[in-house]
Amino acid sequence: MNAHRDIERPAPATGADPRPPSAVSSGVGFVGLAGLFAAIIIGRMTGANGPVASMLAVVACGVPMILWTIFVDKAWKNETTGLDWSRPLRPHDETRDISIAKLAGLWATWGIIAALYCICRWYWDGQYLFAMRMLAWSAPVLFVVSVPYIFWIDRRLAEPKDGAYMFGAWLTGERADIDREKLVEHFRSWAVKGFFTAFMISIVPGNWFEVLRWSADDIVSDPVALSRFLIALLFLVDVAFATVGYILTLRPLDAHIRSANPYTQGWVAALICYPPFILMNPGGPLDYHQNVGDWTLWLDGWPVALAIMGAILVVLTAIYSWATVAFGLRFSNLTHRGILTHGPYRWTRHPAYVSKNAFWWLATMPFIATSGSPVDMIRNTVLLAAVSGVYYWRAKTEEKHLMADPAYREYFDWMERNAPVPRFFAWVTGRKGRPGEMVPAE
Repeated sequence: MNAHRDIERPAPATGADPRPPSAVSSGVGFVGLAGLFAAIIIGRMTGANGPVASMLAVVACGVPMILWTIFVDKAWKNETTGLDWSRPLRPHDETRDISIAKLAGLWATWGIIAALYCICRWYWDGQYLFAMRMLAWSAPVLFVVSVPYIFWIDRRLAEPKDGAYMFGAWLTGERADIDREKLVEHFRSWAVKGFFTAFMISIVPGNWFEVLRWSADDIVSDPVALSRFLIALLFLVDVAFATVGYILTLRPLDAHIRSANPYTQGWVAALICYPPFILMNPGGPLDYHQNVGDWTLWLDGWPVALAIMGAILVVLTAIYSWATVAFGLRFSNLTHRGILTHGPYRWTRHPAYVSKNAFWWLATMPFIATSGSPVDMIRNTVLLAAVSGVYYWRAKTEEKHLMADPAYREYFDWMERNAPVPRFFAWVTGRKGRPGEMVPAE
């Protein structure tokens, strides 16, 4: 059994079909939540609602997860890290040239990403300005720290010649042993990291401010206010954990990227959900907000209905946020960083997509228009259905990528046999999931 699947053992099952083990323990997420909530409490007490304070909250979320991963889960011992602890460190003479080439490849990759940040002007406007400042401040530190880190880890890795080494070897003219597959995988992984890290850092301050701006009196003033505050809080949890995940792709934490999605359609399906390529923004081709109100408008005057709908939306947001917390240090779009089977992933393979789309349908009610126009009603309903279709497409491309891992195939088959959401969709479509057969994603 793969070592990375041995971190969390499922509870003994009453039947003969136990849930496959998860790559991440539940404890990682719990301690991350504790650190983040402590930062939120301190932030609210001190009024520290600035952008730098928001990044300190991300640190408060990430540090406990790092400590738990090292000292409790001992993930650095996992076979999937690629680290060989069975023998003493290799001598420097054996790995020095490899490390130099790897540093050259790594620094050149960072240089390419920095150049793209400069070329793509959306990175120098609005919320991205803060992300660019943070990355600029951290660049010298990363440059210095990378030297001892690379020289150390190459002495410990069973196979130190990874994609960064391949790129460095290509740059320095040592091209005899270039592994093109590793080189391409290197660029794919860093494309994911470069694109999404900047985006996540850029949206942390706004979510942080949204939580800290509420006074205690405002929060308890009515059910709608309480719902909006809790939804904002849960979105901050999601953003903080995701930011930690994109930053800490480190082998000693077993949080490195095993592979990035190799399918073009997977990249297209994901990128059209994020700026600057997003299609759902106001004025975009999938903008379903033409003369749309929201749940508070349509249920105004019905306090019980408002409270119930607010509670439902909070629960859906909680599931969405929980789906990110379950990753611990490992959240990332378009990548494989270990197979999760715990938390909401025991009910559905795509809890974030299911809960997010259900939230949008209930919160906006696109089939009702403030204009009263049936054209707007039809248009908004069809476009939101198209948005949900995009997320179905994303789910299928992700599954296609992960099916290369036997651990995911085992998880997929177990879900088809046991999980409520896949079984419901199999019943609706009249199909029975068979081991190894893909049925429509939930």
